[in-house]
Amino acid sequence: MRKPTSNAVSPDHASDKGARTASGSQTLLRGLDVIEAVVNGPVPLAELASGLGLTRSTAHRLATALIERRYLTFTPRLGYQFGPKLLELGFAAQRQTDIVQVARPHLEELAAQTEDTVHIGVRDHDRALYLDKISGRRRVEISSRIGDRQPLTATGLGKALLLDDPSADWAQLVAEDRRAGAREIDYATWATRMQAYVADGFAYDLEENEDLIRCVAAPLRDASSRIVGAISVSSAAQYMDDDRMARLAGEVRDTAIAISRDLGWSGSKEKPDMGAA
Repeated sequence: MRKPTSNAVSPDHASDKGARTASGSQTLLRGLDVIEAVVNGPVPLAELASGLGLTRSTAHRLATALIERRYLTFTPRLGYQFGPKLLELGFAAQRQTDIVQVARPHLEELAAQTEDTVHIGVRDHDRALYLDKISGRRRVEISSRIGDRQPLTATGLGKALLLDDPSADWAQLVAEDRRAGAREIDYATWATRMQAYVADGFAYDLEENEDLIRCVAAPLRDASSRIVGAISVSSAAQYMDDDRMARLAGEVRDTAIAISRDLGWSGSKEKPDMGAA
């Protein structure tokens, strides 16, 4: 009589399978460590191994596998560096990253927390282009619409987009906006405020674009650390006294940082020399 078969896995077999899984995961993580280790340029084998705490043979084995898959290349007398596969994946990731789609959950949360209207926009030549708008719970009419192009120097969102621009260009930008119909403002006052915004990493609109409407804005950065967009919280001036705007600045900036990290920003603001005056 045949004995009934059992689907039960023996403890020894389960242990072996778990060990293989753990070993595979460790190899994968080590391979990723190798890729990250060459982010700043060619790295010789000895330096790669010592930096990762690996033996030369293990480091060489991992690097060779990555070369075969085109994640790394090797140059004699220089060492290992990024391969073409990473460039391909980088462009693919960039194509798949839609700033509005990435930001939407964060913007909805910010709108719920503040009960005010939230915007996201990008720079479109000499204007701030509004890409999305989430209305707040307060009975405040904000005239902005998706697709609007607003002055860079008069809106909070626009000023946030300008935080990396050289100060030598500010006067020309302000003059161009005034010629295009933006409200007149004392340039010295505007420039003093702008210098503070640059230092703090956020910007205000103090009824400069629309009567009785104030807003707090902060920039969005991508993997290159460049400003690629901005977000803002807008409301009626009666809900936006100086103390509340100061408190909101932290919330808006934190949300902008969270979105930026989702866009690939590493958290370091390494700007090129912009020739600021």
